Amino acid sequence: PFHFWQQRSSAMALKVASFPGELSSLLDSGTTRSRRGAAFRPRQHQHQLSKVDFTFQRRDKRAAYLRTCCSMQQGPPPAWPGRAVAEPERRSWEGPKPISIVGSTGSIGTQTLDIVAENPDKFRVVALAAGSNVTLLADQVKTFKPKLVAVRNESLLNELKEALAGCEEMPEIIPGEQGVIEVARHPDAVTVVTGIVGCAGLKPTVAAIEAGKDIALANKETLIAGGPFVLPLAHKHNVKILPADSEHSAIFQCIQGLSEGSLRRVILTASGGAFRDWPVEKLKDVKVADALKHPNWSMGKKITVDSATLFNKGLEVIEAHYLFGAEYDDIEIVIHPQSIIHSMIETQDSSVLAQLGWPDMRLPILYTLSWPDRVYCSEVTWPRLDLCKLGSLTFKAPDNVKYPSVDLAYAAGRAGGTMTGVLSAANEKAVELFIDEKISYLDIFKVVEMTCDAHRNELVTRPSLEEIIHYDQWARKFAANLQPSSSGRSPVLA
Repeated sequence: PFHFWQQRSSAMALKVASFPGELSSLLDSGTTRSRRGAAFRPRQHQHQLSKVDFTFQRRDKRAAYLRTCCSMQQGPPPAWPGRAVAEPERRSWEGPKPISIVGSTGSIGTQTLDIVAENPDKFRVVALAAGSNVTLLADQVKTFKPKLVAVRNESLLNELKEALAGCEEMPEIIPGEQGVIEVARHPDAVTVVTGIVGCAGLKPTVAAIEAGKDIALANKETLIAGGPFVLPLAHKHNVKILPADSEHSAIFQCIQGLSEGSLRRVILTASGGAFRDWPVEKLKDVKVADALKHPNWSMGKKITVDSATLFNKGLEVIEAHYLFGAEYDDIEIVIHPQSIIHSMIETQDSSVLAQLGWPDMRLPILYTLSWPDRVYCSEVTWPRLDLCKLGSLTFKAPDNVKYPSVDLAYAAGRAGGTMTGVLSAANEKAVELFIDEKISYLDIFKVVEMTCDAHRNELVTRPSLEEIIHYDQWARKFAANLQPSSSGRSPVLA
């Protein structure tokens, strides 16, 4: 269902003459190219990587390219079709806004609770769910007094009960995945913050949507893997999906009040990660500690590595497509080392609107909770941005040689269906293997490409929830079974 049509006069394949040895094995160029190519082309015999098979058309001198692959299936309706306008009939509640948090002990969850603690007159917590950090979860329960608590790891139920012994207001506790789902659809909650990483957050998000809860979306997989299923469901239940990550929140803020059809282009900014100033030749020597040194943001290990590979930005391209209905040709990435402009949009009259702020995840989270209103924040805990002290803001195009992840993401996005979820799951497993020092940094790209390649003939364009979860698990297993070959070059199937 997805073919790449080459135009001989303007086609440009990735060149590898100047690549280091390891990266050359990732993107070896072929001597000839057929007129009709395909992304993730099946390999003969061994699953060894020969090249990333993508074609580009040069659009301008800024090294931005039109990617000429598209799915024959019409995509799902976007969450926000290039505009964001609050409906006149807004939901109402008494007192502080009631919220549930799925993934309360993670980075998103703890920062959400910081916001609640600072604004007790604006927000209150009715339910919390965590994975296995019962010590922190117990502290959160004692502080915020939710009515319902869930711990996904059922074996830790007794430990959680012991930690809560003597608690003045003992909440109801439900263990396992079912408990997380009950937190997501708690009847008192108006908004659910989804902070669970990976496809584990998909079922709770679906449950929240079916219960009519607005979603403060911090779980990328909800749209990247589940977009074809989740978006029609959200429209059916009249549920708003509010992006809680900095880039999509910036776009969301920029499109407030735009008229229909005003959005022309989405511009995602990227810090460039830990290796933005490294020469390509050094990438073969990357250590785990190197990849975990983000120049601007303080984040978890997985997202920090994703920032180094730029896979986070590739996945955000797919998410922006689903959220705002922008075509892939109209979504661009620029490297912005200062991380002050979080993203931009261009309107039909060529105006460019940007959202600026310090690199602080609390701001986009707060906006999802307060939208369409703005909440006052103290300068003590929320420093104001001083442009004069900043001095300058700089931009440059991403290096496709250093960041092959971008082209993998565009190809998967254009393929659509289950391919985007496979891309995300394979990347998550590859990053896990890299952090555990089982594969090299450059192997991350190889593992992801090979997994997507193997999925090509099984792609489902309109997947059910069960199919989305099935291929997520399949991709993780396939990626885990890839091991470095005896020559130390491209991974092969174990």
